[in-house]
This record gives sequence, C-alpha cells and structure tokens, in this order.
Amino acid sequence: MMTTTFQSIANKARREKKHRFQNLCGLLTEEFLTDTYRYLNKNSATGLDKVSVREYGENLKENVRDLVTRLKEKRYRAPMIKRVYIPKANGKTRPLGLPVTEDKLVQLAVKRILSSIYEVDFLDCSYGYRSGRGGRDAVSAITRELNFGRYTYVVEADIKGFFDNIDHEWLIRMLKLRIDDRVIIRLIEKWLRAGVLDTDGSVNHPESGTPQGGIISPLLANIYLHYALDLWFEKIMKKHCEGEAYICRYADDFVCAFRFSRDADKFYRVLEKRLGKFGLELAREKTRVLKFNRHIKKGGNRFSFLGFEFFWNRDRNGKDNLRRRTDPKKQRISLKNFKIWCRESRNFRLRKLFFLLNSKLRGYYNYYGLIGNYDSVSKFFFYAVKTLYKWLNRRSQRRSFNWSQFRDVLDYYQIERPRITEQRFNHLT
Repeated sequence: MMTTTFQSIANKARREKKHRFQNLCGLLTEEFLTDTYRYLNKNSATGLDKVSVREYGENLKENVRDLVTRLKEKRYRAPMIKRVYIPKANGKTRPLGLPVTEDKLVQLAVKRILSSIYEVDFLDCSYGYRSGRGGRDAVSAITRELNFGRYTYVVEADIKGFFDNIDHEWLIRMLKLRIDDRVIIRLIEKWLRAGVLDTDGSVNHPESGTPQGGIISPLLANIYLHYALDLWFEKIMKKHCEGEAYICRYADDFVCAFRFSRDADKFYRVLEKRLGKFGLELAREKTRVLKFNRHIKKGGNRFSFLGFEFFWNRDRNGKDNLRRRTDPKKQRISLKNFKIWCRESRNFRLRKLFFLLNSKLRGYYNYYGLIGNYDSVSKFFFYAVKTLYKWLNRRSQRRSFNWSQFRDVLDYYQIERPRITEQRFNHLT
C-alpha cells in the first residue's frame, strides 16, 4: 500500500514541478512507522536514552502507538542529540550527532516520504546519499563525460564545513517550495534546533547546520545543494558559458568541467559569491582550476575525486584514454587503517579473522576495482597479506607461521584475490 502511495506522490511531483504537497503528516500512521522500523540499522549506536533499536522493537507496537498519539497531539519533542567524535585520517576529528532510537524512527519515516518527492526533482548530476546511486556511479559518469566530451579545463571544489553551515532559514524556504505541511516543517525545524550534548557536558543549540549522523540530514543536505548549486549551474551558469559545461556532485564534493578557460575562470570567480549567499564557504586548499586534456600527460594534469586520481595516458594501441587509479593519499590511509585493524584483531580465531578479512577485501575491490586500476588493487592486497602475516606472528612469543604455512592458510580460507569489478560495458557507455 505504501509503495503505491509513494509512487502516486512521485508521479504528481514529476507532472507538477511547482506543486506544494499537503497533508503528508497523515502518512505517519502506526502501520507506516511499524513498516519503517524494519529499515532501521539494528546495530546503530544508541543516543542519550541508551535504548538500542532492538530494545525499542521488543515492545514495538506499544511504542509506535504512543509515538503516533504524541505526533497527532503535537506533543512530540525532538530529544537532545549525543555528540561523538570520529577520528579522521589527517589527525582531526569528525563530529557526529546520535539521535535517540525513537527520533531515528520518525526521521526515517519523514525521509521516506520526502524522498518520493525530491528523488524526482534531483538532477542527474547529483549522486551522494541517493537510493541506487553511489560514489562508483559518480566516478563512472565523470569518466564517460571527460572521455567523450570536449572539455579542457576542470574546477575541483569542496565546501568548507558544509554540514555545520547550512542556513536554517534558507533550508526552510527551500523546503516550502515543495512542502505545504506545517507539521512536517515543524518536525524538521525541531530537529535542526535540537540541543547537542557535547562530550564535555556542555549543551549547544545550533543556529546553523544539520548534525552528521542524523538520518534526515543527508536528504536535507542534498535539498540545500540542489537549490544552491545544482539548479543554478544547470539553469543559469550553463547559459552564460560559451562552450560545454558539466558538473558532477557527490554530497558537498563536486567537480566541474568546461571547454574554455574563460568559462572555467568565470565559474570559479562567481562560485564563491553564489555559495556565500547561502552561508557557505569554499575550502580554498581543495578548490582550484586546472588545465586537463588528453594533450597534456605530465606534470599537474591530474585531479582527485571520490578516492580516485584522474589523468590522461595512452593505451597499448597509442590511443589517448582517461585513466583512474586509487588516489595515493587514500591508498596510504587505507593501508594505515588496515594495519590498525590487524593489530586489534590478531587474537581472533582464524575462522572469524579470515571471514572479516574477506569482507574487507570484497568491499575494497567493489569500490576501487575499476578498469585500469588493477595495480593499485593488487598493491593493497599484497600489503594486506604481508601485514597480516606480520601481526599473526606476534600473537605469542613463538612464530605462528612461516611463509609456506601461511600461504596454505590463505588457500584454505579462500582469501579474496584482487580483481576488477567494473563491467567493461559500464566503463564505455
């Protein structure tokens, strides 16, 4: 039933681009929220209430009934968010906000409703946090565009502290272009203004931004950049370019390509002003204009996007081709993280250890296993084997294996060998 409802909403959104949807809150029924519970991550970290998703589900029917009553009577309050910090590769930390389980449920329900509208509105250039789209899709799309399009300049850009600087007033104005339901708007306002309990015990009430970690946050971020960047580029910027122009965005990380240098320079100049209008700022150290075409194969004719480095090279037949390899910086980070994992997991039973190892290797190949990137994938595999051998031999004062024995163990547990996972058809079309 809900699938039919969502499809009806999507069809209307597709037909009527300026329609404002009303009574969406009527979809927040016991049946819908119970169904939404199935999609919650059962292993997600708990919020301040310390109630896990599984514990909440033990009394799901009664919990949902009480939740729906409070929503209808407008007694629902957005609980305080728990702030945690996740280490980043550069030594800094990334702040995450952890809502309580009940809040996760309501956020996911609202996200499902709004997604049926905005998935129709979002442009093809947007890839982050969307169903059926991911980083690999963005990499494949920009590869095709640069390989077959007439582009000679690239602008790679990154927005500084994007999630922390989303302007609440602008976001609500953007939402009201499509949503004419005060209950839904109020819920989102409550989530934006919810207090954040920091690790030092202080409570902050943010005046801007949306907490990373909130289920609704990625969708709100995409809506914000849809209006602030994507539509502006496609409807306005392209019309003022003398040649071809292209944008590919994944969350707040995006790359633009232009045929002429004057178009690239003009975009670079006006981009800062455009983002500033919405309270956003470019990360200057990650934003630049570079000449990028098949006739320049040495020097700085390279850029990085979503963990890959892009550059031009010739194949065996002397034909110019756009190549992708794992960004060396990302490769070093992956190897460093793998070393830490080996050290922490070396005392696991071998069956469990190799099960987890194979999962890690499959995940790595599934993302980085692009055509032309076999050398980088192989490098990761051989380093992983060498590092694991080293740490397994440190489980006790006596060595556990020599190399011959270790190779037999790898064969026994059917270690995942390096491979390319991208289909050649997808690479070329």
